[in-house]
Amino acid sequence: MVLHPPISPGPRSKPYLLASDFDHTLSFNDSGVALSEMLGQSSFAEKVNGLAASHLVQQGGELTYLLLHDPEYRCVRREHLVEVGKRIRLKKNLATLLEALESKIAGHQFLFYVISAAPEEVIQSALDGIVPPERIRGTRFNYNDATGEIESVSQLTAGYGKVAVLTELQQSIGLGPKRTVYVGDGSSDIHVMLHTNHCGGYTIAVSENPHIAPIAKRTVLSDNALSILIPLLEDVVGWTDPTAIRSLFSSCGLEVQGWDRTQMDRLTISETVPSGDTGPDQIYSGRASLAS
Repeated sequence: MVLHPPISPGPRSKPYLLASDFDHTLSFNDSGVALSEMLGQSSFAEKVNGLAASHLVQQGGELTYLLLHDPEYRCVRREHLVEVGKRIRLKKNLATLLEALESKIAGHQFLFYVISAAPEEVIQSALDGIVPPERIRGTRFNYNDATGEIESVSQLTAGYGKVAVLTELQQSIGLGPKRTVYVGDGSSDIHVMLHTNHCGGYTIAVSENPHIAPIAKRTVLSDNALSILIPLLEDVVGWTDPTAIRSLFSSCGLEVQGWDRTQMDRLTISETVPSGDTGPDQIYSGRASLAS
């Protein structure tokens, strides 16, 4: 367990812990699917569905079970997991999001951590240079020193395991449940979202998963990581002026376009284009939907 010094915010800084899932939350990929494609295995989805139907493992722990027990996955070594991470496609502006969370919201600081059932080697490799390894909590394996094969699991961050890791983080950095935000997308996030809500924290879903969306305080659908700033700024920070939100995006070199305030907010985020430069390669546009 990595211990962190208690947070000592400045007189005008209000710190929060923001914990996020990885697969389909910060990325477009499923780690198990990416690994299976690399191995040339085509039956991953069938195997996962079978495990889910049998309730043999916690939701989100299917890949770990296969790595430990399935003959087609027993060949996997640490280096394979690192290589899979390099193949993961991340959502746009993830690095910009982290910078904004920690230094661009006046009077507030969001300390970003990843809590995911994916193998820790995959996440660290995918987020290399973006999220420090000590800010990542994934499933941890014990390896055989002689053969390199996976022998056992020392930490499974799936299902209720995410609650345990989140609680340890809160204690180690000195932030309580009411100063906690959790972002997730799937069934493996149900326990931790229910726990966070019950303890007075704040939750954001980034998918229309029928089990998650009704639990989360807000839902954001986007291919742009920066989109979760909208509910954070409105509901946690308390910003009510859309102009202030647009100004923050502008300070990140981005702009919010087509923000329709309906039951489901719709917005487009694009890069700020320097005056006189309107080349098509200079503009990225991604649609996002927010539901409260």
